[in-house]
Amino acid sequence: SGPQLNDRRCSACWLPIVASFSITAQPNHFSIDNSPRHGGESVAEVLRAHNVKYVFTLVGGHISPILVACEKLGIRIVDTRHEATAVFAADAVARLSGTVGVAAVTAGPGLTNTVTAVKNAQMAESPLLLMGGAAGTLLQGRGALQDIDQMSLFKPLCKFCASIRTIREIVPTVRKALAIAQSGTPGPVFIEFPIDTLYPFHLVSKEFGVKNPPKGLMGKVVTWYLENHLTNLFAGAWETRDVSPLPVDIPHATDDQVQKCIELVSRAKKPVILLGSQATLPPTPVEDIRKALELLGIPCFLGGMSRGMLGKDSPIHIRQNRRDALKEADVVLLAGTVCDFRLSYGRVLNRRSKVIAVNRDKTQLLKNSDMFWKPTVAIQGDAGSFLLQLSKGLKGHKCPEEWPQSLKAGDETKENANRAKAVEKTDRHLNPLKVLHCVDELMAEDSIIVADGGDFVGSAAYIMRPRGPLRWLDPGAFGTLGVGGGFALGAKLCRPESEVWIVYGDGSLGYSVAEFDTFTRHKTPVIAVVGNDACWSQISREQVPILGSNVACGLAFLDYHIVADGYGGKGCLIGREDEDRLSEIIKSAQRECREGKAMLLNVLIGKTDFREGSISV
Repeated sequence: SGPQLNDRRCSACWLPIVASFSITAQPNHFSIDNSPRHGGESVAEVLRAHNVKYVFTLVGGHISPILVACEKLGIRIVDTRHEATAVFAADAVARLSGTVGVAAVTAGPGLTNTVTAVKNAQMAESPLLLMGGAAGTLLQGRGALQDIDQMSLFKPLCKFCASIRTIREIVPTVRKALAIAQSGTPGPVFIEFPIDTLYPFHLVSKEFGVKNPPKGLMGKVVTWYLENHLTNLFAGAWETRDVSPLPVDIPHATDDQVQKCIELVSRAKKPVILLGSQATLPPTPVEDIRKALELLGIPCFLGGMSRGMLGKDSPIHIRQNRRDALKEADVVLLAGTVCDFRLSYGRVLNRRSKVIAVNRDKTQLLKNSDMFWKPTVAIQGDAGSFLLQLSKGLKGHKCPEEWPQSLKAGDETKENANRAKAVEKTDRHLNPLKVLHCVDELMAEDSIIVADGGDFVGSAAYIMRPRGPLRWLDPGAFGTLGVGGGFALGAKLCRPESEVWIVYGDGSLGYSVAEFDTFTRHKTPVIAVVGNDACWSQISREQVPILGSNVACGLAFLDYHIVADGYGGKGCLIGREDEDRLSEIIKSAQRECREGKAMLLNVLIGKTDFREGSISV
């Protein structure tokens, strides 16, 4: 292969380097030249070997070879109306399937459009592979179409970043990236594919060819350099390589750590478990975790992806009054839960409590432990497998029954109060709590709930009950709006038999309403419930009393249901005059969805004081 020259040097600076190489000693291009193969096929082979079933995309010429090759190998290509949606959909697939979610987008703006979604996946700890196109290897930094420094953008967001420089690097790099995405604390990885690493030799050679080379030595040098670069680019391209998955490294608690925790829990009178999204990660099946928690009998507060872990009516699932329970608890187990803003940075923990913290990520494990709390036992390991070990070690031991019973009684008192609020009349339109209670009562047992919004979704988190594990999808700690369309798309593809409900605010709907076109084209019908109060209420609720202005918070009671119609779905407007037939309308939407129509219920809602005082910053 030729010298690795700095391609930003002027051509005169090449001469001393070139002089040391033989211009005549060029490899024979014949076998490469006659091959129709291209780098996209290598990508597809690795993805198929890793059991990847979907690649989400918004098409672009830079990445077309990847998409075409994947389709030929039976990997379904799902194209969306925004690149962020493609990444959100891949994120949802990763969460629900236990594999790596995959998205491919074009260079430049195609990649910059994904930045928020990739950061969301990083903070939600979702294993995700993002593949991006790029300008040709010799044209980067020279003003090519959509050429920017993409690697610098994604290095802070991803566990691993690589730029393919030769075709023979594709297979080992993609295998490595997929393993890293799943190892340790899962997260996104990024691979950049310059366009000349993906297309066949005969097309690339045309672009590299010098049409009118300068005469004399300089012409020979330029021609030689380009030919040498091309030869190196394709050298060994189609040699047989192992495409099978590499081992995935997952940290586990030691036997000594588990034993210490067994002793702490066995002496506890008022233990509590706070379960986070990380507890749902492979390799431990979520059903095994559910059984382990039921055997322990310890009251559990569930957050993030762990919502639904214990089903709808479990006696140990506590939904309300978490702060009060933590004040009384003598042992608190943080299983994949982080002491960030969601736990007031650890300040809600009683300093007299023994705290067991289990997390794959050391930084998250000890977050704010230097200020507001201290772990009694800190375990850098997998939360799911730890719970199984703990349950096994405590076989025959049961949490004192009066403790979960007292918390459950408080739960019922609070939920009865919430139901009472749901029947109150609002000044105008429908009571949002009544709408949410009605949806919760009627949705199918196999439903998946996608949460995308502020105030309306915050209320839904108190009222709607996922029926089982991995049936609740929210953005996670980043609090990202716009996940709805992508999360619902990925969820429906993973669980085509399930009802998929998107709970939207009227503000968040604007981010992904265009994906109703995607739902229609890809035959993935979902049901969206839009809480339309013509306002960014989560912000307005604080901004108006504190600062005395509703600026930028006001929206309008728009006809979002007509937008859904225009994209091939079906919309329905629901107002106060429909209150008596609300259940009938929801059941009708369910029937339409089963028959293949993506549904949007544009529900006009009024204001309540529910969640008054909750923070939005």
